[in-house]
Amino acid sequence: METVKTPLKLLWVTIPAPVRGLIRTMRPKQWTKNGFVFAGILFDQQLFKPDPFARVLLTFVLLCLASSAIYIVNDLVDIERDRTHPKKRNRPLASGQLPVVGGVTAAILLMLIALVGSLLFSLPLAAVVAIYLTLHIAYSFWLKNVVIVDVFAVAAGYILRVIAGVVVIDITNFSPWLYVCAGLLALFLAVGKRRQELIMLADGAETHRPIYREYNMPLLDDMLRMVTTGCVLTYMLYTIEAQTIRSNGHRMLLTIPFVVYGVFRYLYLIHVRGEGSAPDELLFKDIPLLMTVILWVSSAGIMLYVL
Repeated sequence: METVKTPLKLLWVTIPAPVRGLIRTMRPKQWTKNGFVFAGILFDQQLFKPDPFARVLLTFVLLCLASSAIYIVNDLVDIERDRTHPKKRNRPLASGQLPVVGGVTAAILLMLIALVGSLLFSLPLAAVVAIYLTLHIAYSFWLKNVVIVDVFAVAAGYILRVIAGVVVIDITNFSPWLYVCAGLLALFLAVGKRRQELIMLADGAETHRPIYREYNMPLLDDMLRMVTTGCVLTYMLYTIEAQTIRSNGHRMLLTIPFVVYGVFRYLYLIHVRGEGSAPDELLFKDIPLLMTVILWVSSAGIMLYVL
């Protein structure tokens, strides 16, 4: 039986192979990570104000371009290792679909657009974008090979996303607890990903990523337990201590069950189902996890903007 192709799939195959490869290497699916830029405007109760929302939305676009440039750089650095990886060898640069010259050119152009665009828009944002690019370039070439520092670098990227969304608007009730929540959540996902890759690659883990010679399952399990506990407790403290939350009678406490369930569901997926190597993809693949995120966002929105 022939597979029926949707109009989007038919359109996709008409695009030249190198362009398709570039789009894949830019990782549009992972742009969801840049949604962290909306944290400040959401919890400062400015989400439905046109001007602040437009400023944060533009910030989101610029960070998507910056993050795509970093994904390309990372694939260029890891091209030889990716060619021996059971899954990553199908990436456009590793498979040859996207020429190396094209990848280098695209990475430079995307970084320039992100930097110049943010500089023209907001000087503080330009500083954040510059730090973001510097951090992740350092990660691609060096930091990802430094034990423990590698997961801290990943977490710093998420915190910078939150900062980017804060510096482009006038925040009145922002709580620093949100930075801690974002950082611990990022650590939780990063450690979970390291754990699953170590299991999936087994004896070949060190070949594909040298840093795995510095990790083992007991260490990663202990790290995961620590950041899991910290993530949940920090969010609980945020719902109690943040000024915006206190002004709403602590109703945000009602969102805690969604956060705890989401964390437990993710732990279930990585420990029982053996999933979790790509948290952004897993979010859209696991319906209960996706529904939990939707319910958390909806309930938080109701608590902050309706009640």
